[in-house]
Amino acid sequence: MAFVGMDHGTTGVSFSILDDKVTHFKIGREETSAGTISAVEELSRRINLDEIQLMAITYAMGDGISAITPLERIKNRGILSMGGAGKVTGGGTAVYDEIKESRVPTVLIPGIHTETPSLYPWFKAAYSHHASSEKISIAYHAYLETGFQNMIVSDISSNTVSILIEDGKIRGAMDACLGAMGVIHGPLDLKMLRDIDDGKRTANECFSHAGAVKVADVHEKVTRAKDEILKRLESGDEKAELALETMVMTIVMEIYGLAGIAANIDGIVLTGSVGSMTEPVDVFSSIKEKIDELGEVVRIGERSGSIGSVQIAKAIFEGERDILGIPVLV
Repeated sequence: MAFVGMDHGTTGVSFSILDDKVTHFKIGREETSAGTISAVEELSRRINLDEIQLMAITYAMGDGISAITPLERIKNRGILSMGGAGKVTGGGTAVYDEIKESRVPTVLIPGIHTETPSLYPWFKAAYSHHASSEKISIAYHAYLETGFQNMIVSDISSNTVSILIEDGKIRGAMDACLGAMGVIHGPLDLKMLRDIDDGKRTANECFSHAGAVKVADVHEKVTRAKDEILKRLESGDEKAELALETMVMTIVMEIYGLAGIAANIDGIVLTGSVGSMTEPVDVFSSIKEKIDELGEVVRIGERSGSIGSVQIAKAIFEGERDILGIPVLV
């Protein structure tokens, strides 16, 4: 008996396999979109596909569905559109189609948006979209790891998204184009909106260079941008230092904003490749020292997306029909 979880992230597609142990692997988006690597073949090298009881996957914004749904019942891969703000390479699409053709029993996890039933109505009224689908997986992993019923989960990597959970249900979230900076993505400010209106840049181009890379003046590919900023930090580059400080400032603002409307906070969970980072730069402690007064601050590893997905798959197979307020269709 085995379960699989998949996280469709910005820099690649990550898998976690749960049988008698936990196995992880990741495939770069460019590799899958170029067709040089088959995700299903890589999966089959690590587990007999016939042994998989259930796989849970995420894909893109997940705004076309509002419940965890069997893959065979999904239309248009669970999304409304591939347009708008967000990097598109086609790698995740190739993996999705491979999994669908494999006939492995699979469910698709939705994103958080206006049709998410557990959201507070004012979040639905204010924002059309709150978080892409892997954030539900991340939040579920944080929920199981900490036992917190009331918490803020901040996932900090290529982008930053923070999620408010109260009474064990997702009540609100701040999407990457609205709130805090990540390494690559960040909020669309007035200058960017004017550039879009004037036809100088697309929304996608603005969003994909609005994070720490904007401040550090880094123009590397997504997969190399974080390492480039870290390299410049180690050499004492002032722009890189300002970029990190600015990113931390926006993250702290976002967390305090969500805490300000919360009835109760048991703790704050920081995750993602940057949020959980302690070496070579201790980003975790830089944020923790500024939010300690809100509650216990803990970190979980950067694989929380795929681990949370596999935990969702196992829970559904065992009969769970509600994941943090997200219904499960069977």
